[in-house]
Amino acid sequence: MSMITHHLSDKLLMAYSAGTLPEAFNLVVATHISVCDACRATLAGFDAVGGALLDDDCATMGADCLANVMARIKSGAATTKPEARPSDAVLPAPLVDAIGGGLDRVQWRAVGGGVRQAILKTSDKASARLLHIPAGAAVPDHGHHGLELTLVLQGAFHDEDARFARGDVEIATQDTQHTPIAEPGQDCICLAATDAPLKFRAILPRLAQPFLRI
Repeated sequence: MSMITHHLSDKLLMAYSAGTLPEAFNLVVATHISVCDACRATLAGFDAVGGALLDDDCATMGADCLANVMARIKSGAATTKPEARPSDAVLPAPLVDAIGGGLDRVQWRAVGGGVRQAILKTSDKASARLLHIPAGAAVPDHGHHGLELTLVLQGAFHDEDARFARGDVEIATQDTQHTPIAEPGQDCICLAATDAPLKFRAILPRLAQPFLRI
């Protein structure tokens, strides 16, 4: 894996730790921290702080609480070991879990210009999708009505601001206007989550937008 240079913000990691992010954004964060040591360590620090705050406000348990829990566990039905998810060279474990397999399980749909997408099942507070952008192809120039997180899984792309390779996350806000272009060589595959529709300048993408759910 290439060196990760674009990370999640502390604000996003704190929200993930607190459990306040929509499911689609949770998926992006979980996938990124599964491959990023730096963000995983930062998240562990936030989790520790949250745990300490909870320890200060815990209810007192009875002396026999642990014994009762252990007795219920012993009397319960035997469980089987969960089936291991198939491994995939492109999709990290959280995505494999979400999809139920590797890239061969993804149901791609064309969105124009050679770009394909697969919308993933999440809550309606935000949407998550896999994007497959052919090497050298560009996504139409657009802005954002809300927040978009884009995690690169394969290949790389660049826009007016920076270059993003495998493991990198681009955080686009309402102030972002850009034209992402996949770099030559290898097709670019990304996981993107948005909480509002994109703002396309060109008429054709705007007309297709309701049908493509972007």
